[in-house]
Amino acid sequence: MSRRSVRFVDLGTWSYQRAWDFQEALFTEVVEQKSANRKLPEAERIATCDTLLFVEHPHVYTMGKSGDLGNLLADDERLKAINAEFFRTNRGGDITYHGPGQLVGYPILDLDEYFTDIHRYLRTLEEVIIATLADYGLKGDRSPGETGVWLDVGSPFARKICAMGVRASRWVTMHGWAFNLNTDLRYFEYIIPCGIKDKAVTSLQRELGRRVDESEVKALVAGHFARLFEVDLADTAVDRLLGA
Repeated sequence: MSRRSVRFVDLGTWSYQRAWDFQEALFTEVVEQKSANRKLPEAERIATCDTLLFVEHPHVYTMGKSGDLGNLLADDERLKAINAEFFRTNRGGDITYHGPGQLVGYPILDLDEYFTDIHRYLRTLEEVIIATLADYGLKGDRSPGETGVWLDVGSPFARKICAMGVRASRWVTMHGWAFNLNTDLRYFEYIIPCGIKDKAVTSLQRELGRRVDESEVKALVAGHFARLFEVDLADTAVDRLLGA
C-alpha cells in the first residue's frame, strides 16, 4: 500500500492573521471535498489533500476558545510598546505566544485517512517534538493533563518547550504546535502561558546554551512528522495549494 502524500510548505514569516486565513481556506477545501464525496459513488470520489505548514510569526499572543483573558498580563498600551498583537482563536487551549525564533507547525489533515482519535493525534504531534529533542540529547516528555512537550516533568524545574492547540471538525485538523527554538523568552513574562502558573517556559537555545540552526531543526521535525504519520512530504509552492 502506497504512503499518503502531504503537501509541505515553509511559509517563512507571515502575520498570524494571514496564516490563520490561509489555514481556514485549506481546512474548508478539505471539509467541502469530504461533504461532496458523500454524495458520490465511491468510484467517483476525489481524494482529499493534506498539508503541513511551517511558519514563523511576528510577536503575537493567541488565546484558545476556552481561554481565560486574565492570563494576558499586558494591556493594549503594553502590547503596543512591545510590538505584539493579540488574537482570540478557534483552537483548543489557553493563551500562548508566537514570535521570531519559534517553529510553528500547522497540519491540515483528514484524519479519516489516518485514525479518528484526537487524543492519539495530539500524542503523535508531541512525539514528533520529543523525537526531535532526543536528536539534541534532551529528554522531552508529556505532563499529565497538560498538552505539549516538557522537560524535567515531575520536578520543581519542569518547563515547557513546545505548546500545542488544535481544532478538528469532521475529522479535519488545523492549528498545531509552537516549538521554542531561538525564541526571546521575555515575551512569556506578559502572559500566564497556557494558564499554568507554576511551570516555566524554555527554548532549545536555552537548553543547549547556544543558538540553534533553525533550518536543521525544521528538517528534523519534518522527518519525524513523516515517519510517525507514515507519509511522504512533498515540497509545494504556496500558489499551488488552494484549488490544486
